[in-house]
Amino acid sequence: MRGITRRWLINTFGVILVILFVLVIAFAFVIQHSYYSSISQILNGRSSELVNIFNEKEDFIQTARVYVENFPDKELMELMVINEQGQVVITSTGFAPDNSQEMPDYKNAIEKGEDFADWHGRLSSGENVMALTRVIRDDKGHPVGAIRYVVSLEEADRKIFISISFVCMLGLVILFFIFLSSTYFLRSIVRPVREISTTAKRIAQGDFDARLTKLYDDEIGDLCDTINYMAGELGTADKLKNDFISSVSHELRTPLTAIKGWAETMQLDGFRDLKTVQKGIGIIIKETERLNGIVEEVLDFSRIQQDRMVLIMDRIDILAELDESIYMQRERANAENKHIVYEEPEMLPPVIGDRNRLRQVFINIIDNALKYSGDGGVVNVSIEQQDQTIVIVIADNGCGIPKEHLPKIKQKFYKANQTVRGSGIGLAVADEIIKLHKGTLDIDSIENVGTTVTIRIPILPPKTEEQEGTEKEK
Repeated sequence: MRGITRRWLINTFGVILVILFVLVIAFAFVIQHSYYSSISQILNGRSSELVNIFNEKEDFIQTARVYVENFPDKELMELMVINEQGQVVITSTGFAPDNSQEMPDYKNAIEKGEDFADWHGRLSSGENVMALTRVIRDDKGHPVGAIRYVVSLEEADRKIFISISFVCMLGLVILFFIFLSSTYFLRSIVRPVREISTTAKRIAQGDFDARLTKLYDDEIGDLCDTINYMAGELGTADKLKNDFISSVSHELRTPLTAIKGWAETMQLDGFRDLKTVQKGIGIIIKETERLNGIVEEVLDFSRIQQDRMVLIMDRIDILAELDESIYMQRERANAENKHIVYEEPEMLPPVIGDRNRLRQVFINIIDNALKYSGDGGVVNVSIEQQDQTIVIVIADNGCGIPKEHLPKIKQKFYKANQTVRGSGIGLAVADEIIKLHKGTLDIDSIENVGTTVTIRIPILPPKTEEQEGTEKEK
């Protein structure tokens, strides 16, 4: 056994075993003390009646003989009459007295000057006994003899042994049922954990369809749900990755095909037709820029994933960057019979930002708006100040985004519409760039109505008089 089972046997079952062992020892001590105390009380009770039986004027031996002959509990205990010299002269058993046997209780009673003393031990024969001696004194306080009561503890020990054995058997039964219930409990943990381990290995090897069966509504069940959720998310991520690779491959193939085609055309034409050459060179330059844009987008995404995106922050005029972005997209909009509506405000406060990265975000959002708008589509762009924030709104009347896709639209590799060109990382990159500017990028969309992208960027706080004075000193 190893793992959880072994640890449980050592930590839990071992502790239970020790506790039961201690309880059995404690019970044995209590039951023995109870039996022996009871016997001791009986002996004390019997010996206390001697005060009323022996008279100082009567002969001790004669009175003791009568007492022994009339003693009612001869079958339960043995009576011994001890004379003044410390020798046993009469016994209730009828056998000749054995004076070779030591009597510690009698010795203690005489030496300590007390009326009685008891003793518990084994005789020379090995029998376990309890003895009590009560000394009889004359009117001057001198001992004239003693009566000794001796009880065999063999029967008491047998009953004690039976009681302890019963408790031990009960403890073993308890241990057995604890072991059975714990084994069932451990199996309910170990088996699911093994299945989780096996399924996790399958998932690690790329089988994202592997799922666990939830058997218990507890922490193990929650873990199964988490593993299943993880597998689903990994499967989705893997699909998005594959779609991304396919999409990027297609995006790269299109300009490469155009470049190769026009290069071959110009080569075959021998550069005799200047008009054809100029057109081909223009297309090659355009497609090369497009390739460069795709590569830069992928590199930007890689930098963001590795937290290596570096922004060159400066005080910039955000109106100028938005205006230039719109200007760069207006020619394309006219060529596709689409319209960009934009009314530039007179003045807005400056912001702290990276002009190239912000322009990249604006171009990406406007490009998406044009891309998903149909023939004659309109893209409305507005910018204004709201409190301490610059708000840019880019809205189109295109196909919109289905409700179920909207929460994931800013995730990496995610594309709600697979029929439209694009890598699926443009919005993810744009969102991260805006976050690095301590701003927000929000998307609202209604399917077949249009999409609205709202960008908020904090303005540059006004300088205090102290800051202005410091700059003048510099």
